[in-house]
Amino acid sequence: MVYPYQDISLFYEKYGDKEKSIVILPGWGDTRPTFDLLISWLSQEASVYIVDFPGFGNTPFPNRTLTIYDYADMIHSWVLDCHLEDAVFLGHSFGGRVLILLNGYYHYPYQNFILMDSAGILPRKTFVQRIKSFGYHFLRKMRCLLPKKVRKKYDHFLFQKFASSDYAALPVSMRQTFQNIVRTDLSFYLQKMTARVLLLWGEKDDATPLADGLRMRKEIPQSELIILEQLGHFPYLEKPWLVYQILLAHLKEIGFFSEEKDKESPSL
Repeated sequence: MVYPYQDISLFYEKYGDKEKSIVILPGWGDTRPTFDLLISWLSQEASVYIVDFPGFGNTPFPNRTLTIYDYADMIHSWVLDCHLEDAVFLGHSFGGRVLILLNGYYHYPYQNFILMDSAGILPRKTFVQRIKSFGYHFLRKMRCLLPKKVRKKYDHFLFQKFASSDYAALPVSMRQTFQNIVRTDLSFYLQKMTARVLLLWGEKDDATPLADGLRMRKEIPQSELIILEQLGHFPYLEKPWLVYQILLAHLKEIGFFSEEKDKESPSL
């Protein structure tokens, strides 16, 4: 299904036909296939919605630069038009950024969030990273001293030498958007969140480290942190059954199901 938002055709899918709904906002670059197992199990309990963010999956990237606020506006508009205001929202990594903004900045009255290895806290640069950044900007300034005919090759050299793998893999049209997103610190909004938040965090996450999860637990008023031992940034891929069981227990705890009943475990 496609939701038209401004110049964006937001692709989304729905699984199951239950009264209650769960909305999944994936991480940067991730799409529905990475959540297949989790969706197959959760859709036995609720209707599950998942989007492809612009530039990934079946959602084309628009002919303009986006900010994280553009993503939040788009998702909120989609949620309202699909009547999903009462859903439980699960955001992984980049998807967590969007959820933090929706509740902490825009103050939309969503009630239940699950942030899994969420991004949003601007990391402090290490000494090595600071040196690398200084080197890049110094060499970039030297560009004006070079003959015009070699500047293109020089730019390519700098790009190959200094660009991160995530940044280098993106189409040129998406690179400024990527920079806009990773340079925006959302930690200011954590204390302003009113939703009930379950934080799921891989102990060995090296993309959004556990220290971020501990800080979110401290600053988000209604939050609980579950640390997943020995897991990394993608616990729903590393231990999908464990993650599902945790999610199911949480949904029961918050009264997501209209009536308590013994549920059969989905087939593996």
